[in-house]
Amino acid sequence: MKSLIARPSGWALVVVLVVIFGGALWLTVGEARSGIVQVGAGSYSTTLPDGCNPLPEKIYRTQATRGPTVTGQWWSSLLWQEYSNNMFPHPLAMVCTPEGLAISYPGAAVVGSQSAIMGGGVTQNGDLKIGHSAASSFTKAECDGYSDWFVTAAFDDGKASLKTSFGHGSPFVYCIYRSGNPVVTFDGRPQIWSGTAKDAVLGVTIKGHHYGLFGASGSSWTGMDAGIFTNQSGGKPYFSIALLPDNRLETLALFKRYAYSHVIDTRVDYQVIPGKVKAVYEIKTKVWEGSESGTICSLYPHQWKYVTSELTNLTYGSVRGVMKVACGTGFVTEVPIQGVLPMLPAEGIKDRATLLGYLKAEADVPSPDYADTYWEGKHLGRLATLSGIAEAAGEFDLQKIFIQQIKQRLENWFTASPGETAPLFYYNANWGALVGSKSSFGSDRPLNDHHFHYGYFIRAAAEVARVDPEWAKKWEPMVMMVIRDIASPSRTDPMFPYIRCFDKYAGHSWASGDANFADGNNQESSSESLNAWYGLMMWGEATSNPKVRDAGVFLFNTERTAVEEYWFDVSGTNYPKDFPNVALGMIWGGKGAFGTWFSDEIDSIHGINWLPFTPASIYMGRSPAYVKKNYDRITERRPGGKNFNTGWGDLVVMFNALNDPASSAAYLDAHPHCLIEGGNTYAFMYHWIHTLDQLGINDAGVVADYPFSNVFQKDGRKTYAVYNYGPSPLTVHFSDGWNLLAKPKSLTVNRSDR
Repeated sequence: MKSLIARPSGWALVVVLVVIFGGALWLTVGEARSGIVQVGAGSYSTTLPDGCNPLPEKIYRTQATRGPTVTGQWWSSLLWQEYSNNMFPHPLAMVCTPEGLAISYPGAAVVGSQSAIMGGGVTQNGDLKIGHSAASSFTKAECDGYSDWFVTAAFDDGKASLKTSFGHGSPFVYCIYRSGNPVVTFDGRPQIWSGTAKDAVLGVTIKGHHYGLFGASGSSWTGMDAGIFTNQSGGKPYFSIALLPDNRLETLALFKRYAYSHVIDTRVDYQVIPGKVKAVYEIKTKVWEGSESGTICSLYPHQWKYVTSELTNLTYGSVRGVMKVACGTGFVTEVPIQGVLPMLPAEGIKDRATLLGYLKAEADVPSPDYADTYWEGKHLGRLATLSGIAEAAGEFDLQKIFIQQIKQRLENWFTASPGETAPLFYYNANWGALVGSKSSFGSDRPLNDHHFHYGYFIRAAAEVARVDPEWAKKWEPMVMMVIRDIASPSRTDPMFPYIRCFDKYAGHSWASGDANFADGNNQESSSESLNAWYGLMMWGEATSNPKVRDAGVFLFNTERTAVEEYWFDVSGTNYPKDFPNVALGMIWGGKGAFGTWFSDEIDSIHGINWLPFTPASIYMGRSPAYVKKNYDRITERRPGGKNFNTGWGDLVVMFNALNDPASSAAYLDAHPHCLIEGGNTYAFMYHWIHTLDQLGINDAGVVADYPFSNVFQKDGRKTYAVYNYGPSPLTVHFSDGWNLLAKPKSLTVNRSDR
């Protein structure tokens, strides 16, 4: 066990916190009077730097939700405002209003256009609204607790209260009342197709959407003629509604069986097993009536395509595609691991002199001034990639130049001093968030994009840790602060929420900290999200921290499946038939957008979900047929066609190499000085394209029992590559029967016979 004791700058210690991470004891000493907290060789500030927007003091949460709170979720607007903006857990959508919770089913009307995939609308009235007989309006709605994919919104006027719980995949909304009865107000006159005023359970249809209303046993209804249904509960505090897949009586009976088993906790636990990530989605309930302890949930495509348990024949629509229904206390998925490497093989260097020229040119570039967290991150990412290329080429003196630049820049960011404004990190204890200064794109307020920005820092630190373990030991506490901000692997971390911005059920991250949009939360650059999880994998392995490594493996491979299903729709099963595009630029809670925040150029719409190209970008080539379809569409529509010296043409050529590396290599050889995107380099473009041309494209059908590996295939011949981080030789087993003895602390490459 290793001990890292933080030493404050100044003299006043406030509190000592103990956190356990992967067998390591971390002691974080609280704020000193100077506002600087020393951790290992580094430090951070607890004083808001000049130039950063302050976070609000008020967080809309009850006493049940204290400590560092998760942000960047589908429901995060609940924390930032008096009620909420629209929330899209799917198949339902809802919004907190002064009168209660308005509920809609947007998945019944999913359509496509040139610019977007849209679901049905969400309004302040919804299909129906759940209210309270003793309160015509509430002063606010607050977060009253959350779990991995459920949240509770508490409405209170001081005399009466209503707690509503809802979550991803659930067709139910669960309600607990104090001092009154449930009231359901419809946006129009509903059709009642099951039950009467004397029955506790009703089946209704509104706007063509079917719902079950489940009052407590023995309860009845009043006000049905007026369209405002009040459930006379007889003092029983529980109530629920459910969106039904159809209006069959047997479906209503099935949902009634589970309606009184309220979900009180949801949790996904993961395990990295040879070649796979096993995820166990567990749902806990409180039974108010009956004996059924399970529930009904619906799975997204990235889940049901990998589920190991049985599903029903019931389905819902959503902007993510068809959701399939399961009954029980949870389900299990097993996702194949896509391996990653810190560098591409030396065998992919076609002409060493050419590559060396590119590397020397990069080494001669003066180190730029410190930028904001995003642009600084992109520069650190370039340096990390260049380090690996230099090592592959055997140019260790050049590698030292790149590594030294990374060290100097990270050490500056990882050290704060009184009165300093940038570069440094600032910790806000109220929100449990680490903010880099200079900030950008709302990374200060409302805590946007942290995984995009900090992923570059983590990956750069991991590259240094790979070649200089002593540096890693010295600066590990500050690197872990950055990691813990975006993906703390501990559910009991006293400073940061557990995996801040990753949606454990939707399978991908969200970029907005407050989700304050009518279309819910959003994420544009899925590839920058995966870059962060790539960094976690490498840092964890380089520093012998399996908890961080396995978190990275889980996040990387889960989000990879979400990218394949939602940003790319690789299998062609999720986009509506009237959507004319083959990819999305942005995923929103309530839609998919063929666009970006910053440009309507087609290179940008596609390329924002490719960059930064790194050795891990091989995951985008798991379906060469899709790569071809994507490439063909973009070259048909981009203004320059196949003139790649415009826009982000270099990224298009590199993406094409995942299917047709020969044509990309021919283009690069003919245009060695083409225009390149700011985060790219000629050195990596050359190494990437020629590696794929020399060794072949990604063979996604073969997995290994060690995640730091790739398999390439060309003309029936396979090339196996393993980077062994350990100090001893390691035998890696591949699923096709190939075994490779990997040398310690290096990349080992084997080629099979034809």
